[in-house]
Amino acid sequence: MFKNQSIAVTGASGGIGRAIAEMFAANGAKVAVSDLEAPTATAKEIGGSAFACDVSKEAAVIDFIDQAEAINGPIDVFVANAGVGFGDPGHAAGASNESWELSWGVNVMGGVYAARALLPNMKIRGSGRFVITASAAGLLGQIGSSSYTATKHAAVGFAESLAIRHWDHGIQTHCICPQYVRTNMTKGMAMAEGHQDGLLEPSDVAEALRIAIDEERFLVLSHPVVGEYFKHKAMDYERYIAGMNKLKQKIGNDQLPS
Repeated sequence: MFKNQSIAVTGASGGIGRAIAEMFAANGAKVAVSDLEAPTATAKEIGGSAFACDVSKEAAVIDFIDQAEAINGPIDVFVANAGVGFGDPGHAAGASNESWELSWGVNVMGGVYAARALLPNMKIRGSGRFVITASAAGLLGQIGSSSYTATKHAAVGFAESLAIRHWDHGIQTHCICPQYVRTNMTKGMAMAEGHQDGLLEPSDVAEALRIAIDEERFLVLSHPVVGEYFKHKAMDYERYIAGMNKLKQKIGNDQLPS
């Protein structure tokens, strides 16, 4: 399906990013992976190339793209997967400025920087694909993490802009919005491990992406129920807020992200 395509994935040392890289490689792609430290284990496993990249820095994103294209040719699919999350100490605005700025830099601008570098040539070629790993928190919310909720909403909004602005240029966009997945980010998180909708494996998300690409669908819902929650939210915002408040009380402050 992706034979000989050039793929670049950020945040690929583990979790969803690693699983996505494995999925593309298993389907014949040439894959370049990056993380804060070069994910050499991932690259070795899939026969790809590893690079260090801090996606909150535009120069680092450009450097990753340049190196990946020097090895594998023009990037066909860029997966902006790197993400961070921080809790809200005390109240919804309790996180530090540094936490908010890093959340914005990684969760939003990492994708913006990549698109800025890649879109001109993709438009000339009339093809290309962007994948933004957002979160169900980008459609609904993450109780106890305002910065995660706000920046993942922004990531969804940017993905929508890519899809709307560049569909007629032959450039496709996919936005991944999973609920809880078994990664380092959810390790030891009571809300995730006991969630009613289940804790998925990273490979489940990668497979959902593969199917969405095959079907040319924008929204990638590894937890299909998120789509239903999103519809209910849009239909009755007051009920959604009240329901989330009840859930927050049920969870208790000791189980919120920290």
